Amino acid sequence: MLKEELLELIKIIKEQRCEGQRIELKSANLGFPKIYDTLSSFSNQSDGGIIIFGIDESNDYEIVGVYDAQDLLHKISEQCKQMSPIVRVTTTECVINSKVVVAVEVPSVEIFDRPVYYKGAGILKGSYARVGDSDEPMTDYEVYSYEAYKQHKQDDIRSGPEQAKKYMNQNSLNQYLNKLRTSKPNTLNLSDEELLELMGIYKDGQPTLASILCFSSYPQAFYPQLCITAVVVPGTKMGDCDDLNNRFIDNKKIEGTIPEMLEGAINFIKRNMKSSVSFIDGRRVDKTEYPIIAVREAILNALVHRDYSIHTEGMPIRLEMYNDRLEIVNTGGLYGPVNIDDLGRLRADTRNKNLIAMLETLNYVENRYSGIPTIKKEMKEAGLNEPLFSSERGLFRVVFYNIIYGEL
Repeated sequence: MLKEELLELIKIIKEQRCEGQRIELKSANLGFPKIYDTLSSFSNQSDGGIIIFGIDESNDYEIVGVYDAQDLLHKISEQCKQMSPIVRVTTTECVINSKVVVAVEVPSVEIFDRPVYYKGAGILKGSYARVGDSDEPMTDYEVYSYEAYKQHKQDDIRSGPEQAKKYMNQNSLNQYLNKLRTSKPNTLNLSDEELLELMGIYKDGQPTLASILCFSSYPQAFYPQLCITAVVVPGTKMGDCDDLNNRFIDNKKIEGTIPEMLEGAINFIKRNMKSSVSFIDGRRVDKTEYPIIAVREAILNALVHRDYSIHTEGMPIRLEMYNDRLEIVNTGGLYGPVNIDDLGRLRADTRNKNLIAMLETLNYVENRYSGIPTIKKEMKEAGLNEPLFSSERGLFRVVFYNIIYGEL
């Protein structure tokens, strides 16, 4: 950063009187403040961040300067060396009204090096995430999600409970094996047992989680919260009530296999969303509040791309309908190095490869990375705003804004 750029940034900060996702202010006029948490959080977010020393936000963002620029730079270097991996920063100094202000640019690190943490506290207690303008300790799950990616964990094919084998739908399994042999000639000479093990249906003689979700008579008997909770709220925020003090107009727990949950969720939305009828050249045209094709893709994405680790099996997918929008929320943020801007443009890594392979054979997914472009296309053709996608702290959220409340 050039000195001129730092001066302009300070001017903006004083005008707006706030920090932010990428800016952290430290007064540092009376001594060196702790920055382990900010070094960690900025390193762990995709665009890094800037720490500025010498501005007191508690005193109307007054320029107070630093206590000793040379000693401050030395201590910054020392703290960077106590991070794992070591954080490499760049610094810039400027003088405002005879007071020295120091900016430290903290770069983002590659996902294989995350989470960056303070070695003195260890990875579980020394890893931080940036939330708004504060540094928050990472949850055990957030730390695990980085490790799972680096180690290529296959949580979708971890072994299920022993009793689950008794409740597998044999007709569905046999149909699946027949489809495999039809579509994959190399499997023709394999026995059923070999094919079940090879394709991740069974592991060590027991059904895997993915196969339970696709072929069990009742998956929720073994994983009660691997379902969809669907509600219709009579307002624009959770907690709003109607005239009779009802918090929900409709409220349903949607269970079954992944195909059954997909169908159940779509039926729930069809039942509760608004629709209109018009006649064009004597032909009836029905228009729904949300395009069904886009909704289906979003629900299917939530079901197949959610995190299925032990850390999240107590967290259902949430489907929430409000007056102005539809929200679909699942555990498991973006997987790998992809970010929100890359969705639909770049070929992303796949979290649940075996589950998706099963559903591809069953003709429920294409596995061609066309879901996000399809969602955007359908919303545009329906005359609606582009959906909002967000990934934060282990959750992925899709928001569809409806016809009435379409202006963002």
